Amino acid sequence: MHKVIIGLAAALGLAACMEDGAMPGPQDGRALFMANCAVCHGEDGKGDGRMARAMKKPPKNLTLIKLRNRDVFPRAKVMSIIDGYARSDLAGPGMPEFGALLEGDLVPYDSGDGKPTPTPRKLVALAEYLESIQASRTP
Repeated sequence: MHKVIIGLAAALGLAACMEDGAMPGPQDGRALFMANCAVCHGEDGKGDGRMARAMKKPPKNLTLIKLRNRDVFPRAKVMSIIDGYARSDLAGPGMPEFGALLEGDLVPYDSGDGKPTPTPRKLVALAEYLESIQASRTP
C-alpha cells in the first residue's frame, strides 16, 4: 500500500508539471526548428541552411543522427546538445546554446532511461521533431 501511495504521489507530481496535459509532438517541434535551427541546418535538417557555407565547421546533417548511433536515436544526448549542456567545453564558435530558449513549462519525458523526468516542453518538442526526420536505413 505504501508503494502505491508513493507511486501515485510521483504521478501527480509529474502531471502537475504539465500545463495543458498534452505531450508535445513532432509538429510542435517543427516550428521551433524552423525558427532556430533551419538557418544553419536547413529546412530539411540536412546541414545546408543559408548560413552553412559561411561557417568554418559545417552544421551536421540532423537526418542521420540515428544512423550515426547504430540505429538508435540518442534522446538524452540530443537534448543535451540542444540545451548546451554537452557542449560547454567546446572551443570556438559553433552551435549556440538554446537552454534559455527552452525554459518554460515542463512535461514528463522518458529520454531513454525508463524514468519520466520533468523536461522543458519546447526541448521535448524539438527532440521529437528531430527523431521524426531521421533517415531510414535502406536494405
